[in-house]
Amino acid sequence: MSKKLKVCDHSCFMCRYVIADWWQNIDMRRQIIKVKKGQRFIDEGAGAEGVYFVQEGLVKVHKRWDDKENIVRFAKKGDIVGHRGMSPKKSIFPISATCLENTVLCFVPIDFFQSLLKTNPILTYELLMFYADELQISEQKVTNQVQLSVKGRVAWSLFQLEEKMGVDQDGYIGLILSKTDLASYVGSTYESVYRMMTELVEEDIIESVNKRIKIKDRTMLLHYSKS
Repeated sequence: MSKKLKVCDHSCFMCRYVIADWWQNIDMRRQIIKVKKGQRFIDEGAGAEGVYFVQEGLVKVHKRWDDKENIVRFAKKGDIVGHRGMSPKKSIFPISATCLENTVLCFVPIDFFQSLLKTNPILTYELLMFYADELQISEQKVTNQVQLSVKGRVAWSLFQLEEKMGVDQDGYIGLILSKTDLASYVGSTYESVYRMMTELVEEDIIESVNKRIKIKDRTMLLHYSKS
């Protein structure tokens, strides 16, 4: 990782919701870090010294589960990463974070970020709403593991990815994702997800080209996401 670059556009989750008068203090305390594709910058179980905000690039947030990788979520430009490490007792990261492409991160120490939360109620409120949304999605994923087939979980996951990442001008989900990472996000094996994706393509419900995915038949995909 290379640090102390001098570029910050104040467009991330933190800067959007703090009073603009704080930007100068943020510029003094933050570090801009470049991380290469495939490089991990947060290790599960390590001490949490701060939080990160994605300035450019894409990050997967993941954790170990029964010796397998489970992708919790994806973070794109502007998103916060590492907030789960904050604790009033001992700050430990319960997740890992790895770059899926060359990424630029903004890092601020935990004590400074906590000071921002205490003095910027809008930031605190938005973080609370973000936590609530994360919790709902996590609980739904647990429920899906019990109630949905693999195809149903794939369908539900594709809707989630489209909502989170948006679509490009051609209608493809704004995320180039390997089937291995998709399987880790769905919570199934590579073989099962590959088979279900093939079936969805053959049924003309989705289109998959060079790891890019487009939803073509939303009605049928929604049907599968509930069964």
